[in-house]
Amino acid sequence: MNETGSPSGEENNGFHSTSYTEDGSSQHEGDKVDKQKQSKDSVFFRDGVRRIDFVLSYVMDDVKDAEKKMERRKVYEANLQKAGLELETEDKSESDDGRTYFLKIHAPWEVLATYADVLKIKVPFKANDIPDNREMPAKWLFTPLRLPEHIMHPDPDYFTSPFDKSKIDFFLIDDKETFFPPSTRNRIVYYILARCSYSKDSDVNKDKKGLKRLLNNGTYTSAFPLHDCRYWKRSSDPNCESERFNLYRYWAQFFRFYKQQPLNLIRKYYGEKIGIYFAWLGFYTEMLFYAAIVGLICFIYGLTTYDENVWSKEICDENIGGQIVMCPLCDKKCGYWKLSSTCSSSWQSHLFDNTATVFFAIFMGIWVTLFLEMWKRRQARLEYEWDLVDFEEEQQQLQLRPEYETKCTSRRLNRITQEMEPYLPVTSKCARSFLSGATVLFWMGLIIASIIGVIAYRLAVYAAFASIMKDSPTNNIEFVGSIITPQLATSVTASCINFVIIMVLNFLYERVAIWITDMEIPKTHLEYENRLTMKMYLFQFVNYYSSCFYVAFFKGKFVGYPGKYAYMFNEWSGLRNEECDPGGCLIELTTQLVIVMAGKQVWGNIQEALVPWLRNWWSSRNARNHPESLYSRWEQDHDLQSFTQLGLFYEYLEMVIQFGFITLFVASFPLAPLLALFNNILEIRVDAWKLTSQFRRPVASKAHSIGAWEEILNMVAILSVVTNAFIVAFTSDMIPRLVYMYAYQTGSEAAMEGYINNSLSIFNISAIPEKNQPDPDENPVWFNSSITTCRYRDYRYPPGHEKEYTHTMQFWHILAAKLAFIIIMEHVVFIVKFFVAWLIPDVPADVKARVKRERYLVQEYLHNYEVEKLRIQLSQNNGMCTCPEPEEVAVSTREVLSSCLT
Repeated sequence: MNETGSPSGEENNGFHSTSYTEDGSSQHEGDKVDKQKQSKDSVFFRDGVRRIDFVLSYVMDDVKDAEKKMERRKVYEANLQKAGLELETEDKSESDDGRTYFLKIHAPWEVLATYADVLKIKVPFKANDIPDNREMPAKWLFTPLRLPEHIMHPDPDYFTSPFDKSKIDFFLIDDKETFFPPSTRNRIVYYILARCSYSKDSDVNKDKKGLKRLLNNGTYTSAFPLHDCRYWKRSSDPNCESERFNLYRYWAQFFRFYKQQPLNLIRKYYGEKIGIYFAWLGFYTEMLFYAAIVGLICFIYGLTTYDENVWSKEICDENIGGQIVMCPLCDKKCGYWKLSSTCSSSWQSHLFDNTATVFFAIFMGIWVTLFLEMWKRRQARLEYEWDLVDFEEEQQQLQLRPEYETKCTSRRLNRITQEMEPYLPVTSKCARSFLSGATVLFWMGLIIASIIGVIAYRLAVYAAFASIMKDSPTNNIEFVGSIITPQLATSVTASCINFVIIMVLNFLYERVAIWITDMEIPKTHLEYENRLTMKMYLFQFVNYYSSCFYVAFFKGKFVGYPGKYAYMFNEWSGLRNEECDPGGCLIELTTQLVIVMAGKQVWGNIQEALVPWLRNWWSSRNARNHPESLYSRWEQDHDLQSFTQLGLFYEYLEMVIQFGFITLFVASFPLAPLLALFNNILEIRVDAWKLTSQFRRPVASKAHSIGAWEEILNMVAILSVVTNAFIVAFTSDMIPRLVYMYAYQTGSEAAMEGYINNSLSIFNISAIPEKNQPDPDENPVWFNSSITTCRYRDYRYPPGHEKEYTHTMQFWHILAAKLAFIIIMEHVVFIVKFFVAWLIPDVPADVKARVKRERYLVQEYLHNYEVEKLRIQLSQNNGMCTCPEPEEVAVSTREVLSSCLT
């Protein structure tokens, strides 16, 4: 391949020549079509025959480097023609703003065939005659969910083989103009554009290469393939497929949320990479349905067992909870309070902290394994159906990033190909990796610092809320006063502040992550995405989940006890470690999870749907008044938003973060899968609507899997078992209650009466140091000198005991029970997970058989093809040439077939 990107390096003399006007725009000399007589809403050149495969736009400005840009365009477009592409320019006078030129690019058959051979693009050579024996039971039940057959399966099923230009007659080519679909055509053209030089002397200026650099330096303002029609109406041209209209009508409209996704049509129009994303998102949403049902049942169980909640009844009972005086929750500004004031939060906690919690935590550990294993099977089937089985090698060998080729000045011999290739020296690679890792660690440290700041806010503000709200008018309102407590106010405001910090840090880090990934100069697009994926996910993992980890595993665990409280930094800070809400830490974790998860989903949907719509509405405000025939297809698409190379990356990231919320902390909120289900039903249609109506058509690209996200999901699945076991053991009150019921209650039968009194320790008020005592005006009116003790959540010996204020044996029994529960739950879930993973093969048996069958048939048809060519050659030579007998060729080919089958 030469420096211009042409495999042959020869200029095709049959192509139209391009001349340049005084302003630097290119114009075909042979174009004689009257543009005013032809509708501009077309995907063809002015001759109505050659299809527009790509469009570049640029603006002629008066800035000082305008001449340099014009010179770059001249050289670049001349090199594109040398590579075999045909060009046609729309003058700026034809554009809506009177400033923008549009360069239309067409790839003729010779170019498409050459690069299809280079890129090993698979094309059909025979109709698939393998019967599909899969039968869905009770198919009639799913009829309302199905789309029309021509939408679900827009193309017949064929056997395919990598294109070989030397075997043109082997493939099913009815019409060369339509043999390669538009998505394949724009992929090939972009491959040329990304590697074509804009330097006259490319050997001297190796870095002056590729469309991306021309876009970055402003030589061109945009580059995109065209949509085939308007999204709300079919194309008037019978030669146009109108696939965009079909996608909008059958896929992007919200009222079709219950319908199947037309994955084959999505793949055909947008390419395999986008098709795989929507296949994964749809499968994830289907599996969420089962998790949501079980979670809803567990929540309903909490509602129906409301009256069986003995400990909450004791808290709310004026003769029990109303007589228990609790120690102050902060220094100076917090007074003594009665346990009955937490009646409402105790009832709320029971909705999520009940025996169903344990069952749901175990269920989700198994569900996540089923989801991942079943997705592997679904992915394997798509790999076969979409001709991606052998894609990995192609991806690694042929998809080098142009930036890697230009920035790596060193060359070395590839031992496999025996060709000189660019490479990054080890010293440079290590230095770049070190700087990248240090940057990521710095930003993760910044998140930890912000979380510590939020914790300090909670500690400082709680005392203020406690002081302010004790005289608040809302306290006189029975219902409101019981809900709006200092604990709730602190938790909600801190969660909201934490959410704002999360979004700000995300906005800043996103740009840093892209910069440091570019600095590392990854070799392939796949490697680039994988590196960026790991950086962004590590950051977002800490950013989104750190506050939940704090509430679940640290808050209320290192408090101390009256007279010997623990402080955040030191006693001089005055920030006493935060205690759990009297109703337990689980309800606070639920609050934190709901605010961050729901806030992220609402903000994400607003950002995804509203922002592109507003931008497009503003950019096309003048063109909306034009007749449709004068508002050209390239201008319509130019006014849309650009779908960047990282467009799917952010979609995956959003869903994987959501996956973490519904797995890592699901024991605290069984309704999380239901929230995620509603969001994903909307997400699919919003993403579809964006792609079909608000974004330019992306360049089609291949992907055989969801990439690095699959490994991340596996790691989250394993971690979720551990986190949920710890949440049930240490965050909820499940284990202390069970220990009390079976070991410490005094009745003859297992019951929970007396649990509240048993779970609270006693402290002598006179022993509380002055610095911890509340100010005199902070105590409630009912507090007087006759009250000599207060209670606190812990298991310690009472004052006067020989081991006063040290942990009782019950504390150690509960701790042992918690550790035993964690070990048992983890082992049970992991054993089931590994058994399920072993039981379900990654590739369905019928897919394995079909892959082997197809490979066998490919070899057999290639053998027959070669034998037939040999016979024709022999007959033409009339025996003048000594050639091997066809039987000899057949024998050698059968040997190949037998090795293929094994």
